[in-house]
Amino acid sequence: MITVTRLNGKRIVINAELIRSVESNPDTTITLINGDHILVTEAMDRVVELSVEYGQSLRRLLPPT
Repeated sequence: MITVTRLNGKRIVINAELIRSVESNPDTTITLINGDHILVTEAMDRVVELSVEYGQSLRRLLPPT
């Protein structure tokens, strides 16, 4: 899960695994796999960074194979 900020200033937590795409036009738009769009104040690069950090945190929880 990642925490981002809507344009109205409210924080929202979204499941990073449900992100289909992230665009900057000029506001950052997160499109989820169900087609929903979320406009956020974070830059596109920051949303990607948060998503990568989330994925890395999941891999740290997995036992070594």
